[in-house]
Amino acid sequence: MASLNLKLFCCRTGQSLVELLLGMALISLVIPALLSGLVAGREGGQQQVSRLTATALMDQALEVVRSVRSAGWVAFAVNGLYHPAADGTSWSLATGAQSVDGYTRVISISDTQRNSSGAIVASGGTPDPSTKTVTVTVSWSTPFPSSVSTTAYFTRYMDNLTFTHTTYDDFLGGIFSGTAVVNDMGGEVALGAGGSGDWCAPDLTIASLDLPKNGVANALTAIPGQAFVGTGDNASGVSFADIRVDNNHPPAATIHGTIDGYKTNDVFGEAGYVYIAADLPAPEIVIIDLSVSPNAEVGYFNAPANGNGSAVAVSGNTGYMITANMLYNFDLSVKTGERPLRDSNGVSLAGTGTQMMIVGDYAYVSLTGTGTKLQIVDVSDPLNLTVVGYSDINSAGATDVFINSTGTRAYLVTGSSASQPEMFIIDTSVKTGSRPVISSYDSNGMSAKGVIVVPGNRLIMIGTGAEEYQVVNIALEGSPVYCGGLNIDTGVNGVAGVIEPDGDAYSYIITGDASAEFKIIEGGPGGSYAMDGTYISPVFDSGFQTAFNRLEFNRSVPNQTTLTLQVAVADAVSGSCDSADYQYLGPDGTSNTFYSAAGAIPVHDDGVGYENPGRCFRYKAYLASLDSTATPALLDITVNYSP
Repeated sequence: MASLNLKLFCCRTGQSLVELLLGMALISLVIPALLSGLVAGREGGQQQVSRLTATALMDQALEVVRSVRSAGWVAFAVNGLYHPAADGTSWSLATGAQSVDGYTRVISISDTQRNSSGAIVASGGTPDPSTKTVTVTVSWSTPFPSSVSTTAYFTRYMDNLTFTHTTYDDFLGGIFSGTAVVNDMGGEVALGAGGSGDWCAPDLTIASLDLPKNGVANALTAIPGQAFVGTGDNASGVSFADIRVDNNHPPAATIHGTIDGYKTNDVFGEAGYVYIAADLPAPEIVIIDLSVSPNAEVGYFNAPANGNGSAVAVSGNTGYMITANMLYNFDLSVKTGERPLRDSNGVSLAGTGTQMMIVGDYAYVSLTGTGTKLQIVDVSDPLNLTVVGYSDINSAGATDVFINSTGTRAYLVTGSSASQPEMFIIDTSVKTGSRPVISSYDSNGMSAKGVIVVPGNRLIMIGTGAEEYQVVNIALEGSPVYCGGLNIDTGVNGVAGVIEPDGDAYSYIITGDASAEFKIIEGGPGGSYAMDGTYISPVFDSGFQTAFNRLEFNRSVPNQTTLTLQVAVADAVSGSCDSADYQYLGPDGTSNTFYSAAGAIPVHDDGVGYENPGRCFRYKAYLASLDSTATPALLDITVNYSP
């Protein structure tokens, strides 16, 4: 029994020893883990405290940024690295990072980029001059390295403003050149549509006008709403008739006033005055004031030679006249009394001058009685007119010449020739020396008296014999082709073209029809649009200095057409935008680039010319088409601006 108890004791003692050893092993494993957990928990709490402190420093920096931005945009919006700095009772931004009780704080100010839709993008966009990206970062190194960061966008003003042009009335107050505001899609700017007729299918359905007495009308010029007609083939008519044409559709013409007393060889009209080349040895040029009723002769020019005045033209404050083989110029800074000669010698022409047109610094003169049918005269120095270029053409005498607006092409017509064409397209892109003929056109027997070029690459030539009114398609100027015409057996003695402010296009003609000399022919789409044109918007006056930030617009651009924009921002002059200096620039801040999509408006502030920020804003649209049946259209435009 004692032996048994001893065995049991021995066994129990061995078991307790094993349990003790196991317990000690477990303790050796658990205690380090418990100690590590206690240490990690302590460091985690410290890291959380550090993060909370860093977040507070970050939020404080953002509030400082808001305060600085509210105080003024110019000082705020300089890209760089900054930190908050107390400045008395206000805050400012000092350059560089900042150390605060073991934390490093830095504010980064940088450009904000936007895509073509105006959305902010990380890269590949265009800098928005009125939005800055601000990133605040706070970092620390203990108990272990970490950082917090936030990004915000700050604008020049809390609420950006916009103005929009989208309706017919919005666009209507602008300046149109070869363009018009139409209402096909709710109001838009398009190329001058030229009425609803087809140049190549002319008709005489618009009512004609009978001129007073029984003279033969032989001279015609026109401006929108007004035609100037002279008679001179016999002594039975008035010397001059002032015709007013209303802007209705179709238009109606009425006699507004007349002048009588001599025969007229040529007439040139402008708003308020008309100049008559009279069939008189002295004076050859008569100046008529159209603003008084009845119309009155108020001035004249008497050329040194005692011939008849055969042609007259005016450019600015200078008049030009031809008598026989001489071209003279005279001063028109004042319209009344005898007007003085400018170049005392004038210019001796190669033959008898028949007509002329002044474009820029050059006069283009058609000639007869010589192999030279066109001469180019440099008129840039009014005291010294100089012949610089010419074109020799084997044809009948030239009767008229038309020059395009850039002065790069001359369209010359001649009398009937059995062996030669009657219309010639001449390259005048260079003014000096012999100018080459690009192409020609045979009118099949017409003796041409006049020529004009109208929208849609169409040329109209008129005269007597054959088909007296002919329309020529010159879209391919190397191969002009007939596209339509009219038989007017009494002959057509003059032609002029006009585009009305609403875009309607017409040709006016004078004929030998004694009871209906003045006729109107509608042209335009069938569909012909002007080849190019511009539109300058009405002035937008913000009322205060402001930054114009972004230009957005919608456009319609069919194949073979283009539409681009430029912008002008200016300071007011004497508190008004009326006399501001508008210089049109593209997205890179130069006049050589154009907006074809939405983009930022250039910032420039040197006190001269283009000024953004500024108070006054305009935009200019450039429209062009190589397809006479299609036009681009500016549908709407929105400009963002902010104080």
